Amino acid sequence: MTEIIGYVACVLIGVILGILGGGGSILSIPILVYLFHVDAVMASAYSLFIVGATSLVGAVSKHKDQLVNIRTGILFGLPSIITIFITRKWIVPIIPDIVAQSDSFILTKRVLILGIFALLMVLASFSMIKGQKEIENENKRFRVVLVTLEGMMIGFLTGLVGAGGGFLIIPALVLLTGLRFKTAVGTSLFIIAINSLIGFLGDVLNHEIPWMFLLSVTALAIVGILLGNRISHYVSAKFLRKGFGWFVLVMGCWILAKELFP
Repeated sequence: MTEIIGYVACVLIGVILGILGGGGSILSIPILVYLFHVDAVMASAYSLFIVGATSLVGAVSKHKDQLVNIRTGILFGLPSIITIFITRKWIVPIIPDIVAQSDSFILTKRVLILGIFALLMVLASFSMIKGQKEIENENKRFRVVLVTLEGMMIGFLTGLVGAGGGFLIIPALVLLTGLRFKTAVGTSLFIIAINSLIGFLGDVLNHEIPWMFLLSVTALAIVGILLGNRISHYVSAKFLRKGFGWFVLVMGCWILAKELFP
């Protein structure tokens, strides 16, 4: 029964990506871990492929509407690509199964990854719940050093927990590169696609991948992003962002409670 719910929920991954330009991994990792019972480390790997492939389809659709800046996406994404590949290929595999322990608490690799992921969910939810107006930046300068540092930070977090980082990428694109908000959303999908798929390559080299399962859930997410792109023309993204923010906050707190106090 939980698997049937999981397959249905996979469509929502794409819908959220299509409307908001981010947030797909916020759904994909809990779906994989708690509905499909996938190991946390492998769930972060599968999430990279699902979100990466789905974002690529979404980016192509946004590009047709001239809402993707390819040059900015490549320049912003390059530091992320390098960092995420290094993280997935070499850093994640060397994290021990038991990271730390005391008489009353054991910090496992699963708890570390899901705990960091849940904290990112909570932080991301605050910016969504505030319901602020779409950010704009009058300064059109491309701040190379800050863009590089931001890209490396997003690459590391994406590599560690399997999150695409859309809610970090979009404001960074507006504030550090001068893109308009709607173009930043489309460009974010392009960056997420590159980052996630390159990061997943590190896992392909380290693990055996169940391609039938992965392709089936990815196909459902792609159907979702095509729906999300259509819905985005008729529904207020601001309203949905706020509602999704409350959902993300509750989910983040639930995951923290479940993993820290089993």
